[in-house]
Amino acid sequence: MFDAIIDFFKSTGLYFFFQPDGWKYFVMIIISLTLLYLAIFKKFEPYLLIPIGFAMLLVNIPNTHMFVETKTIVDGIEKTTYEGLLGFLYYGVKLGIYPPLIFLGIGATTDFGPLIANPKSMLLGAAAQIGIFITFLGAILLGFSGAESASIGIIGGADGPTSILLSSELAPHLIGAISLAAYSYMALVPMIQPPIIRMLTTKKERAIKMEQLREVKQIEKISFSVIVSVICMTLIPSSAPIIGMLMLGNLIKESKVVPNLTKTAGESLLYIITILLGLSIGATTAGTSFLRLETLMIIGLGLFAFAIATASGVLGGKVMCKLTKGKVNPMIGAAGVSAVPMAARVVHKEGQLVDQNNYLLMHAMGPNVAGVIGSAIAAGLFLMFF
Repeated sequence: MFDAIIDFFKSTGLYFFFQPDGWKYFVMIIISLTLLYLAIFKKFEPYLLIPIGFAMLLVNIPNTHMFVETKTIVDGIEKTTYEGLLGFLYYGVKLGIYPPLIFLGIGATTDFGPLIANPKSMLLGAAAQIGIFITFLGAILLGFSGAESASIGIIGGADGPTSILLSSELAPHLIGAISLAAYSYMALVPMIQPPIIRMLTTKKERAIKMEQLREVKQIEKISFSVIVSVICMTLIPSSAPIIGMLMLGNLIKESKVVPNLTKTAGESLLYIITILLGLSIGATTAGTSFLRLETLMIIGLGLFAFAIATASGVLGGKVMCKLTKGKVNPMIGAAGVSAVPMAARVVHKEGQLVDQNNYLLMHAMGPNVAGVIGSAIAAGLFLMFF
């Protein structure tokens, strides 16, 4: 009878909490509950943090077999397979399916008009990518490999799907920490960016009003999707999955002849893939493999990357302000990170804190959508080299 009770206890998840490293499951459960709290009650990226947080909870209740990773050696080559409900869903990340489909949905909901009306915005989007490459070098100095450093550096682009796609290709063992860092900092844009913007700009610069943008014709928007696809994919073929899907989604939207496809890509498909992506990311955060010094270093480097990206964007804006003799508000450079449209809203809000009649949202949307393209190109460059 006593042996039966012991066997029953060993079959429960409770038994594993008392094994070596069992405390890590407990810590991760606390983190998952914290993420769920932030998502539900503080509204920090709730669409993604709810599935991520709940999947994190599921895989850290021991013995549920929701995500089982098995490594085997076949003909001298290590093969990794996944089982369990979340394990099967994870193949969408491993095979690089979910992130491009997210970009299809983003393209179907994005208006590139502000960027087309003010092409100089592309330079600010490019300036904000400097943080990616500085962090890449910093990660190498800290002992990460080139592929791992590239995956960590891309966090500075504040682009969750691109971070996931790059890390799934170059450093799949780091995907949990990188994804969590990328989406956490995207959620914290309203808290991280304002102090950096205020530190690098004067009140007079923040008060600069910009001229109203011209109206962009439909044919320009349609041509933009095709031209950007051809140029980017010809120069950097490895950017095709991201740029191609982003521009396809936008072409569907701007063609205005397939409203049902626009609605499906921008709503139903986008939300379905968001759930699958969030569950897949959360599934990779089992405490025994996630809680390492390496994870803390990635989170720290991610914050550094995002701060440098914001600062370099603002400094790019200051240069442009100088060259245009004060016609460009330098704050819009901060929107060059690709957290769309949150970074643009932060810039708009900062402008209105100085002058309530200063409307910068559409001006900031130009660098903001340019940042989406810029981070995708940066990811394509890393894929070419690694």
